[in-house]
Amino acid sequence: MSRQAADEKIILGPDDIRRALVRIAHEIIERNRGAEGLLLIGMRSRGVPLARRLAAYIQQFEGVEVPVGQLDPTLYRDDLNLRKGLGLTATYLPVDVTGRRIVLVDDVLYTGRTVRAALDAIMDYGRPAVIQLAVLIDRGHRELPIRADYVGKNVPTARSEEVQVRLVEIDGRDEVAILHPVPQPA
Repeated sequence: MSRQAADEKIILGPDDIRRALVRIAHEIIERNRGAEGLLLIGMRSRGVPLARRLAAYIQQFEGVEVPVGQLDPTLYRDDLNLRKGLGLTATYLPVDVTGRRIVLVDDVLYTGRTVRAALDAIMDYGRPAVIQLAVLIDRGHRELPIRADYVGKNVPTARSEEVQVRLVEIDGRDEVAILHPVPQPA
């Protein structure tokens, strides 16, 4: 969002986020008939702690430790030349992706462009059996034919609005907010 003021509305608190992640963890287990062969890959930056939380819930429910990786798809973006000053983080995949059931985890699904870049990045590491997508928030406005397999909450938004996911691991608190731009006086 630009440097203009914004009105903020909290739409999810800590308990809401926890419930959504517990539900997603159960859905992942059910759809994959257990946790064997799973690899959770969090997309930088907030997808990483979300993937770790999902892995902890899956371990709690199934007794299976699910490996968690992190992916920075920045260099695979189709708009890389339009973005200035993007910091890169290391991609870390603790196991070979070939033959794995991968769950790609992100905080917000919007246009689908970041997910497309992540898919290209993963394919450079091998050929998974399947790639599924889990997001905490799906806000619509897709520009590519990408759909999440697991969604914490669908949040219809205007393009002028911003959805901010704040996580205790990064931001010191768990909440999801919608920022509405406030028109500035002329």
